[in-house]
Amino acid sequence: MHEGDHSYPLSDPGPRHQPRRLQAHHHDHRHEACRKTDPRKALSFLATDVRDYVLPGVILLAVLASWQGVVDRLVRIDVALLGAALGGLIIIKDTVIVIWQKRRITSGVLVSVALIATVVVEDFRAAAVVALMMLTGEALENRTLRRTRMAIQRLMHLAPRTALVKVDEEFQEVPVEAVRIGDIVLVKPGARVPVDGKVVGGLASLNQASITGESMPVDKSEGDPVFAGTTSLSGALEVYAEKVGESTSLAQIVRIVRQAQENKGKGQKVADRFAGWFTPTVLTIAAAVWGVTGDVIRSVSILVVACPCALVLATPTAVVAAIGSAARQGVLVKGGMTIEEAGRANAIVVDKTGTLTLGQPRVEEVAHFQGASDREVLLAAASAESRSEHPIARAISAHAALGGLTPLPPDSFEQVPGMGVKVIQDGRTIVVGNRRALAGVPSGGTVSMAEEWLQSREEKGYTSLVVLRDGEVLGCLAVGDSIREEAPGFIRALKRIGFRQVIMLTGDNARAARTVAARLGVDDFRAEILPAGKAAVVTELKERGFRVAMIGDGVNDAPALATADVGIAMGVAGTDIAIEAADIALMSDSLAGVPGVFRLSRAAYGIIQQNLYIFALLINMIGMYFAGRGQLTPIASAVIHNFASVMVVGNSARLISFPILRSVSSRSGQEVKCD
Repeated sequence: MHEGDHSYPLSDPGPRHQPRRLQAHHHDHRHEACRKTDPRKALSFLATDVRDYVLPGVILLAVLASWQGVVDRLVRIDVALLGAALGGLIIIKDTVIVIWQKRRITSGVLVSVALIATVVVEDFRAAAVVALMMLTGEALENRTLRRTRMAIQRLMHLAPRTALVKVDEEFQEVPVEAVRIGDIVLVKPGARVPVDGKVVGGLASLNQASITGESMPVDKSEGDPVFAGTTSLSGALEVYAEKVGESTSLAQIVRIVRQAQENKGKGQKVADRFAGWFTPTVLTIAAAVWGVTGDVIRSVSILVVACPCALVLATPTAVVAAIGSAARQGVLVKGGMTIEEAGRANAIVVDKTGTLTLGQPRVEEVAHFQGASDREVLLAAASAESRSEHPIARAISAHAALGGLTPLPPDSFEQVPGMGVKVIQDGRTIVVGNRRALAGVPSGGTVSMAEEWLQSREEKGYTSLVVLRDGEVLGCLAVGDSIREEAPGFIRALKRIGFRQVIMLTGDNARAARTVAARLGVDDFRAEILPAGKAAVVTELKERGFRVAMIGDGVNDAPALATADVGIAMGVAGTDIAIEAADIALMSDSLAGVPGVFRLSRAAYGIIQQNLYIFALLINMIGMYFAGRGQLTPIASAVIHNFASVMVVGNSARLISFPILRSVSSRSGQEVKCD
C-alpha cells in the first residue's frame, strides 16, 4: 500500500554506487537565465508584433476610413489604396521569397494576382480586404507557433534546477546539469526527481502521472525505477542515476514535441494545393487569349473575373465562422489547418487517465465481514488514515465524509513500510493495508474470503485494502480511478461519427486497462505505455494511412498530442503543457463537446470544398468563358467575382450557429451535456 515515511535515514547503497567527487559545481546556472536579451532577437520580436498586430489594424482603419468617402475627399486620395499597397507589398515580397527559396506556388501567388487585378479595375477596398484577410490568418498562425514554443519551455521547467548529490557520505546541492551517471541523488518529500534511475535506498510514494500517466500514486522501494520530473508525495529516496540530461524520459518528451510541431508545420492548406494548378492555368488562358485575339481588354477581363478573391476567402471565412462558433461554446480551436485536419480524421486515440476517467482515486467498493456493516468498515478505515497524506488515504476520508461519517482521531499512528498504516484507537488496534496485512492473521474462513475478494478486485485493476481490528478481518475496500459518466456515450458517439479506429492508451497495468476498455466499449487498448510509446502508436496509425486525432490531458500526453494530425486537450482538467501542445482545447471538464467538434470540422471542411469548387472555380470558369469571347468588360468581370465572394461569405456564415454541445448517453442511461 502506501509505505512512504517522512524520515531521511536511508540505506547505504554500498561501494558500487559511490559517485565521483564533485569539483567545480558552485557556479550558479540560474543566473544564466537572467542574461540580457539579444538586441537582434528583441528587434525580431518587435518586427513580428508590428506585422501581426499593427499592420492588420492599420489596413482595417484604412478600409473603414474609406467607407463613406469623407476621408478620401479630405486627403484627395482613396485611403483604401494605401491599405492595399501596405499589405500588398508585404504579401508580394513574401510570395516572391517562397517561390525563390521553395520553388512552390502557394495561395500567396493567387492573393498577389487578386491584389494586382483589383487595383487595375480600381476596386481598392476589395484589394485592402483581401490583404487584411491574408495577414490576419498569418498572425493567427504565428501566435499558435509562439504558444507551441511556450509549451516546450514549460515542459523543460518540469525538471528541477538543482539536485542533492551524495559526496563523501553527505548530500550537496548542485545544478542538475552537473549530475553524472552513477551519482546517488536524494529526493525529499514534495521534491521532483532530477534523473532517470533506480532506487537504492528509502521508501516513497511517487506521482508518476506526468511521465507514465498512471492514475494512482506508485510506491517505490529499493530496485524500483524512477523517472525525472515525477514528484515524491511522501517519503524520501536515494536514486542511482542511470540517465541524466538529454537522456531522460522528460527530455525525450521535449524532443518529441519539438520534432512533431516542426513536422506539422510542413503541411499544406487546401488553398495552397488548389493554387498549385489554378494560378498557372488562369495566367496561361489569359496569355493565350491575348496572343490569339490581340485584345488586351479580354485578357484583363479574364484576370479580373478569375481574380481569386473567392478562393482567398473560401477557407478563412469558413475557418473564422467555425472557430467563432466553437469558442462561443467553450472550445478553442487554434487555426485553419486544425479545422481541415479534424474534418478528415478517421482514427482517434484517447488517453484513459484524466480523460475517460476522473484521474483521481475514489473508493469504488466496500465489503464487510464478521457481522460488521459497510459504515463500520469505512469509519474504521477513515479513522486509521486520518493522519496520512497519501492520496488513497484522502480518497477514503472523502468517501467517509460523503456518507456523513466523522473519523475518530487515533491515539497513536504508525506507517508500516510495504504494508499500510497501524493505529491504536480507544485501546483497539486498527490496521489498513494491502494483502501483506493478513500475514499475521490466523487462517480461516474469513481470511480466505478476504483474500479472494482482494484478488478479484486487483484483477479488475483496483487497489485493494483490508481493514483489521484487533487481529480480525473487519472488511475490505477497493479504490480506483472512476470512469466519467459521459465516457461510454462519448465512445459510442465517436463510432457513429465514422471513426474507423478508437484506441485507448494508458500507463496503467493491462488488467486495469482491460476492465476500463470493456466497460467503455473500446475495441482496442494499449497498456503500460510511456509518452514515447503513445507518440509511436499515433505514428503507426499515420503510417497505415489514417488521419489521427488524439485526446489527452497530461504532460505525458504532450508528445502524442503534438504528433497527431489533431491534438485535443481537456481544458479544465488538463495541464497547461497539454493545452499548449494540442490544436484544440476544451474549456469544460466534459467530453460531451468532442463529437460536436468533429461534426463542426466535417461541416466546415465540406463548406470549404463547396466554396472552392463551386464559387471559386465553377463561377470563375463560366465568367472566364464569356470574358474570353469579349462579352464581359473588366467592370462586369469585377461584379461577377464579387458576387462569388459574397456567396462564399454567405455559405460560410451557416457555421456560426452550428451546435456543438449535444447530449451523450451516460452509462446509467441519463443524458449528460456540456454546458
